[in-house]
Amino acid sequence: MLSNAAPLAEIWRGPIPESAHAGHIVVADETGAVTQAWGAPETVVLPRSSAKMIQALPLVASGAADAAGLAERHLALACASHEGAPLHARAVAEWLDARGLSEADLLCGPEPSRDKALRFEMIRDGETPTQLLNNCSGKHAGFLTLMQHLRAGPDYVAPDHPVQISARDAFEEVTGRDSPGFGIDGCSAPNFATKMDAMARAMSVFATAHRREDALSRAAARLVEAMIAYPLEVAGEGRACTLLMRAAREPVALKTGAEGFFVAILPERGTGIAVKAADGATRAAECAIAAVLVRLGVLDPEHPDVARFLRPEIRNRRGLSVGRIEPAADLLS
Repeated sequence: MLSNAAPLAEIWRGPIPESAHAGHIVVADETGAVTQAWGAPETVVLPRSSAKMIQALPLVASGAADAAGLAERHLALACASHEGAPLHARAVAEWLDARGLSEADLLCGPEPSRDKALRFEMIRDGETPTQLLNNCSGKHAGFLTLMQHLRAGPDYVAPDHPVQISARDAFEEVTGRDSPGFGIDGCSAPNFATKMDAMARAMSVFATAHRREDALSRAAARLVEAMIAYPLEVAGEGRACTLLMRAAREPVALKTGAEGFFVAILPERGTGIAVKAADGATRAAECAIAAVLVRLGVLDPEHPDVARFLRPEIRNRRGLSVGRIEPAADLLS
């Protein structure tokens, strides 16, 4: 992973460089060809939650979403790593209830809310984490909906379950390569591996999907539209995905993933981007994706919601600004 990694971000404390992050970035054009790259495009990676829109493809392409009467907001939630705010938990609970399901049918595991107000309220009231608050509960509601449509068994996260077989088929279709394997994600679902350039290609497939009429492309286009229309559902207040999508000068779908992954889909350009911080640092991936989007003119570096990820301040416990994170110079030049 560190072999041939390129600089992504530097951490400065006053005038002194203190730390650095390295990794890999690939930009793919409308044909899926690599147009820009930093690091090693052939690096094998687990895209983690950055692949959620791929995992949601069978939900839409199979007809399950339409048969269940899912709206655009539900499709955004199926792609989400949400913060477990009340709006997210309520929406997933209503989705499950409409399908005759409940929280008990989810297999993502309980998680505390990442919404600060709700989390403190739950601690104060002695409430325990729930599966509805899990950042992947929307994805799992989508899995359950597809499971019902396929009339398959309840262990929908098993690698050999029809839901996960369809997810893997979709993954290999849009990446254009056979996956070399998978790891089990934090939410218990398989997360399929691929190479950096293949993940960027997959994002370009989503970015150009609105130009094609096959079932998979129509599904991809609907998911992109849903993410752009509902950025709050995709992540939450104060989160990078939500803020950067709102700040963009053109429509863009953004999705973070654990261990320093980040992807971007630019439908007006047909461009796909994949970012991986080799050390798994979220701050590095957020800085790098912001820098590449600034480089491409998608983001304004002076926009306050862009600056907070492009060049975030480091403050000490007294609230004093004592340093900053800077993107590697090569990303902006």
